[in-house]
Amino acid sequence: MPYKVKLILNPMADLGRAWKTANDLRPIAQEFKGELTWSGTVYPTHAIELAKQAAEEGCDIVIAMGGDGTVHEVINGLMQVPADKRPILGIVPIGSGNDFAYSMGITEKPAHALARALKCENIQTVDVGLITDEHGRTEYFNNTLGIGFDAVVTIRSHKLPIVKGFLMYLTAVIQTIILNHNPAKMQIETDTKQWAEEVIMLTLCNGPREGGGFMLSPNSNNNDGKMEYLTVTKLSRATMFRLVPEFLKGTHTRFKQVQMGEFKTFKLTSSLPLYIHADGEIYTNFGSDLHKINFEVLPQALRVVKG
Repeated sequence: MPYKVKLILNPMADLGRAWKTANDLRPIAQEFKGELTWSGTVYPTHAIELAKQAAEEGCDIVIAMGGDGTVHEVINGLMQVPADKRPILGIVPIGSGNDFAYSMGITEKPAHALARALKCENIQTVDVGLITDEHGRTEYFNNTLGIGFDAVVTIRSHKLPIVKGFLMYLTAVIQTIILNHNPAKMQIETDTKQWAEEVIMLTLCNGPREGGGFMLSPNSNNNDGKMEYLTVTKLSRATMFRLVPEFLKGTHTRFKQVQMGEFKTFKLTSSLPLYIHADGEIYTNFGSDLHKINFEVLPQALRVVKG
């Protein structure tokens, strides 16, 4: 059992209901025999700083309590410290999508998830993606990274405070098909091939699901040393609407406009500015001037408590 634990809570998760969830979990935390401290995030990227600080203070495990965005920030903090000093990651999923937790088989019941994280008995090492853009900015991602269509969906979903979860993403999908149906000419190079095509959507997948239910890459395994890419080439709005239920079922590859493959490194140059989300967090927003970006897989980079 870990001796020293840091629990990082996003109080705005679950439409602000995370505080009540955290309060309900206090009896479980109080039963823990080691040293456990709580920290709450108060501004965007705060979890990055808290996770890095926890690692530098010698924590054995850092538990992210929130959604995919909280997990994304915590991982970006943990990845800033040397591997031999990097704590184990635990997750209590209480966000809108919880897609990385899904890929790890973690229960959606917060009490059970916290109890299992504190026991820290079932550990899996997972791959992490590294982003490096033309401006020298770097960032890590752990589940999916979207460029074009699903990045715009993410941007629009952040502007929908009334709805949550899968309905929030579905509403944003419909808006994006109607308002942002613009393919870009892309030059793409992986470690095994290179090509050029007009792309409306490009997603890099370390896990099978994003958006709380869209099975973009059903066979993705986040500890196999590689990731999958998915491209959707130029197509009509009607066909994009037709693809939505296929993405939900994971049957979209039967459409000729959808292509998938594997990569360890991925380089991209785009004719249009790149709109990007990383694990549901907005990397570049409307107004982006980014046109070139590189990605690589860091195998077995992080230890995570499985469900």
